[in-house]
Amino acid sequence: MGREIRENAIEVKDVSINYRILNNTTIRGSFFKKKNRSEIFQAVKHMSFEVEKGGILGIIGKNGSGKSTLLRSIAGVFSPNEGVIDLKNHSVSLMALGVGFKDTLSGRENILLSGMLLGFREDEIQEKMQEIINFAEIGDFIDRPVRTYSSGMHSKLAFAITAMLETDIMLIDEVLSVGDERFKKKSLAKMKELITDKNRTVIIVSHNMDTLQELCNKVMWMHDGEKREIGEPEEVLEHYARFMER
Repeated sequence: MGREIRENAIEVKDVSINYRILNNTTIRGSFFKKKNRSEIFQAVKHMSFEVEKGGILGIIGKNGSGKSTLLRSIAGVFSPNEGVIDLKNHSVSLMALGVGFKDTLSGRENILLSGMLLGFREDEIQEKMQEIINFAEIGDFIDRPVRTYSSGMHSKLAFAITAMLETDIMLIDEVLSVGDERFKKKSLAKMKELITDKNRTVIIVSHNMDTLQELCNKVMWMHDGEKREIGEPEEVLEHYARFMER
């Protein structure tokens, strides 16, 4: 028998992402200077990796290592300055705090908006609406502006939307670690259910090594915007833990 050829769902090729940092200047000074001095901060540096269809990649690294920036670029929130991100025409959703919600709209209205941005028709979202509301467990707040939500409520609604409106690729940024203990267990159980689908591809950014060890079939360690190591979860997480103990 020949070797099975696995199809990639995500290909990241030589991706770099820069931020322009404006130096401190006075308002008066900004009017009279032709150009404000600025410096470039490279948040992600020449990143390349692949995720097979149905694969579950965990990304770990200390704060400021570029994990969330990379995830948002894969989600299409912004384009990289260099390189290519190829999702092979798969639908993608990003589950992260502070992304995708309009603060002035209610939770219910944000469900509709988020679903449409993910490419779902209004009737498809309405069919799932009550299921999303029930899972989120935020009570009457579902009809209040999202700006009144706590971080935990925001997290619950974000998770419920992404979990119930299933896409080919799910990108998860620390949302599993927010909320009360009971909701954490509930969301982890739902996540396990979702990722058993061999056609669904998942990237999870987390500091929780136990979660990455349990859910992922591969882990990537990022450090200062670069790929430090990628491979078997147990091995990569052990190396990361040793590094953090120094």
